[in-house]
Amino acid sequence: MKEGFSKLDKNEKIDWVINNFFNSSESDSELLKKYWSNHIELQKIHDEFSENTISNFFLPLAIAPNFIIDKKNYTIPMVTEESSVVAAACKSAKFWSKRGGFKTEIIDVIKSGQVHFKYDGYKERMFKFFKQIKKRLISDCSEINKNMKKRGGGILDIELIDKTSDVENYYQISSRFNTVDSMGANFINSCLEQYAKTFETEFLNSKLFEKDEKLEIIMSILSNYVPECLVRAEVRCKVDELKNKDIHDPKIFAQKFVDAIKIANNDIGRAVTHNKGIMNGIDSVVIATGNDFRAVEACAHAYASKNGNYTSLSYATVQKDEFVFWMEIPIAVGTVGGITNLHPLVKWSLKLLKNPSAKDLMRIIVVAGLAQNFAALRSLITSGIQLGHMKMHLINILNSLDADNSEKKILVEYFKKHKVSFRKAENALTKLRRNELKI
Repeated sequence: MKEGFSKLDKNEKIDWVINNFFNSSESDSELLKKYWSNHIELQKIHDEFSENTISNFFLPLAIAPNFIIDKKNYTIPMVTEESSVVAAACKSAKFWSKRGGFKTEIIDVIKSGQVHFKYDGYKERMFKFFKQIKKRLISDCSEINKNMKKRGGGILDIELIDKTSDVENYYQISSRFNTVDSMGANFINSCLEQYAKTFETEFLNSKLFEKDEKLEIIMSILSNYVPECLVRAEVRCKVDELKNKDIHDPKIFAQKFVDAIKIANNDIGRAVTHNKGIMNGIDSVVIATGNDFRAVEACAHAYASKNGNYTSLSYATVQKDEFVFWMEIPIAVGTVGGITNLHPLVKWSLKLLKNPSAKDLMRIIVVAGLAQNFAALRSLITSGIQLGHMKMHLINILNSLDADNSEKKILVEYFKKHKVSFRKAENALTKLRRNELKI
């Protein structure tokens, strides 16, 4: 047990970890220091994002150009370690830029939170009490709500929900919010905690209840399930216009594409992988713009299960010789607050996107997910996923085999005409070094 670890400075933390878990290895210590010692000013910012920081964990920041979204041209920032994700996004962007681009629609931007409590008395009494104090609950949040209202948002509604059929004596005060361009977590939680405080005080002072009736506040917390914070993206074109160098028969392609999504809608094993591919695109933009990818991810998967079964997040049809591919998904993000004004690369990424509003960022993020899904399905039903994926992964394989730059250059050319696998790359490198490789 190490007492007071958080009070140590960074070098002391590193020394403790190395001495206790790495046999005092100097190389392991230097590795940690290498990722921050040359960026002292930046590190001061990063250190306050988390607790007990000892170094940085870098991920690549890439860009995907040529996205036409609602007739506007975007270059999208993406943070991901998976090599094929950005390439796939770029391929989809280029494909659809010649077919009208992506069209989006904000369906709603409502977020929610709940005060969870237990009450052991008569339901009718509780609902009468709530009706009496509803306005007071909201008015007591006027100071918290003031600035958000000025920006065009704030508290939208508040209601009492009977959950006693799920848990004995369990009720919710559920509230809906519009947080405009902010993520809104602190605002929502502050309102909910004030609701709870007022609710408890008014309950104790109310003459409606008997002395033996008890109220117990369990917790007050926002929900990351935001099915009313919904955005839609779609692409469409005539089936014949799908023809491309790897789409030789567009009618067969369109039908196989629709069938692939039907399979994801009816088979959970396929649906999880299908939706993971969508989240490859979504998460990479969410991270680049300083938003909470865990919340977005959790909400998306919950939404995929909204009808009782886990299904595809995307849909496709062929209607009167027109191919239509779309997705509706809840995405709660912000462009102010959190680390959006603190992390230099987040600020840079938002500037690249022309400093979007939260609604505009929702549009961009859903398009990244749809583009990723299109690219994945296109590969699956034509050449197969491994051909493109492994060629993108080739450099990683060659790096793991300690190939130098000249060897990598030769082998990249070689594998343009050959299938890629770890074993094939290893054999080719061995032959190259023996001067036995036939290019």
